[in-house]
Amino acid sequence: MNRQEEEQVRLTKKKALTLVKELDAFPKVPESYVESTASGGTVSLIAFTLMAVLAFLEFFVYRDTWMKYEYEVDKDFSSKLRINVDITVAMRCQYIGADVLDLAETMVASDGLKYEPVNFDLSPQQRLWHMTLLHIQERLKVEHSLQDVIFKAAIKAVPPESPTSLSACRIHGHLYVNKVAGNFHVTVGKSIPHPRGHAHLAALVSHDTYNFSHRIDHLSFGEAIPGIISPLDGTEKISVDPNHMFQYFITIVPTKLKTYKVSAETHQYSVTEQDRAINHAAGSHGVSGIFMKYDISSLMVKVTEQHMPLWQFLIRLCGIIGGIFSTTAHELNHFLLLII
Repeated sequence: MNRQEEEQVRLTKKKALTLVKELDAFPKVPESYVESTASGGTVSLIAFTLMAVLAFLEFFVYRDTWMKYEYEVDKDFSSKLRINVDITVAMRCQYIGADVLDLAETMVASDGLKYEPVNFDLSPQQRLWHMTLLHIQERLKVEHSLQDVIFKAAIKAVPPESPTSLSACRIHGHLYVNKVAGNFHVTVGKSIPHPRGHAHLAALVSHDTYNFSHRIDHLSFGEAIPGIISPLDGTEKISVDPNHMFQYFITIVPTKLKTYKVSAETHQYSVTEQDRAINHAAGSHGVSGIFMKYDISSLMVKVTEQHMPLWQFLIRLCGIIGGIFSTTAHELNHFLLLII
């Protein structure tokens, strides 16, 4: 390569470098034109402080989680539904019986239920737990977002054990039933099989012993997991009439719960209730007892705990820092021009 060709290559490179410099979107200001001022330092200090505070708050947002709710059709109809029961009735265990009769008039065996003689009146410690539970239930009716906190906490206290006596009966345990509508009930007399369903030996129990005052310490459906406080937990009903019917109409919603602490398939439910005295002479017919009629929704709720991705946190952080830096620099230049 001769001298003339080398000169031509050098000129070509110089032109290319000049063209690249003209495309510079961030031109540099010569240091001889830059002057540090007290006002500029003050604005910079405020800007850096604001950046640090907002970045610190953004970090807490990044650490926080939220619950996402999705809905889909429940396609599982073949599995069994578990009913978890813990209810205290103000009658002796030998006078009452509990079982389930489903929509097909099929009587479900109640072998999983235990009858334990207890005291219906609560001790001061138990009463404190009961009042706390009722307070949580009241707040859940007003602030629905509180359930998200309970889901994520995955903590549920256990009421203290009650002392043994013969004044009441605690029925607790679980049952497995078909996933169809049914009726769980507690009424007078032990249940016996019957060709058309079942019957209770109520004739052997005196009407003077009837008292269906009751307290529901726990009633849930599906897998019992921490974090779910069921609507009927803590419910207490006192009957002044021996012949009294308590009815609860329950709609069960299958639920898949997935948090960073718990992953399970369970069920939530809503409930409406009514009660009335049985007086055949006044036209108020029925059977004394506690009746929980449940139906299962065809929709399933998926509750998932979600977290902000790292890349989104970094983008938001860059946006905060870049936005504050650009805004303060522009306002400072505008302020200096007005002074000049």
